[in-house]
Amino acid sequence: MRVVAKIGTASITDDRGAIDGEAITKLCGEVAALRAQGHEIIVVSSGAVAAGVLAVGLPSRPSDMATLQAISAAGQGRLVEAYNAALARHGLVAAQVLLDPYDFVDRTQYLHARRTLVRLLELGCIPVINENDAIANHELRYGDNDRLAALVANSVGADLLVLLTDTDGVYTADPRRDPSAQLVARVTADDPLLAIAANTNGSGRGSGGMASKLTAARIASWSGIRSVIARAAAPDVLVRAVSGVPGDAGESSVGTTFDAHARTLPARKLWIAFASEVEGTLEVDAGAERALTDASRSLLPAGVVAATGSFVAGDTVDIVGPSGRPFARGMVAVDSRVISSIAGMRTHDLPAEVAHEVVHRDDLVVLP
Repeated sequence: MRVVAKIGTASITDDRGAIDGEAITKLCGEVAALRAQGHEIIVVSSGAVAAGVLAVGLPSRPSDMATLQAISAAGQGRLVEAYNAALARHGLVAAQVLLDPYDFVDRTQYLHARRTLVRLLELGCIPVINENDAIANHELRYGDNDRLAALVANSVGADLLVLLTDTDGVYTADPRRDPSAQLVARVTADDPLLAIAANTNGSGRGSGGMASKLTAARIASWSGIRSVIARAAAPDVLVRAVSGVPGDAGESSVGTTFDAHARTLPARKLWIAFASEVEGTLEVDAGAERALTDASRSLLPAGVVAATGSFVAGDTVDIVGPSGRPFARGMVAVDSRVISSIAGMRTHDLPAEVAHEVVHRDDLVVLP
């Protein structure tokens, strides 16, 4: 089995932001156990920014992008050093890989990244992946590694995505505020839970939260990949996620398991649908909505009623019909200013320099 395991900042750093050696030792021990069983493991690890805060002596996590990117460079080396040492005790080699969003949008970059990761697995290495925070464009960066892990799982054809965090899984309510909250053991592919807006607040040391994990679970599901959200500190959590062996309390599985969906999407469309930042909205008429949903057509200027927001070619926008409900998402081929001037125009009336498609069908996803 090919497994992608993502661990969050709160699970591998202490309250000061220092790397928690025991937590990384535990994770790497479980990685080694799975490798001994013949499984292939990729680790996606947060923690560089938190480690950088401590390394440069800042009193708390900064909020400005320039400082965040700078301190991530200081923390990344310390993070990988900890993985190198922990995996070496098991005779394993860590291989640092830094990715950014363009690696999943640009076809050439996507293929390069996939070939590198697959070759590292063939060589017996443990890829340790993080977003390339130090140089990522702040307008396109993920802001968390949950979605990155899900896109990596898609690209390498993983069988399982495990999102390790500081909670036992997904609950029916916030267990910190509601003592009656129950752990959700399983979420089916079409369960409405995959569409809810969960609490976005994390530990304060990371940038994710349960909302980003649900997004990652949705990406995995629409990649045909089973995923699990579970507590990193739980005994043998990775091994149990892979095997489904009950824990000490007799539960049937660890954490919350999300089933794979029968319908799958390629990585580029997954990025557009679930991982990119939405910069605006296009309102279309009923005919255009039918053409996009029923006939898989491109969106033409004739079907556009109005554009909201300020965006440029290459940005992602929501597409809404007469009901006002977003039914699709796409990467636009023209700027918002241009769209506003050509909305409703037939193709033969368009200026020569203007693209005939507002959103090409290859850059458009009808939302589940």
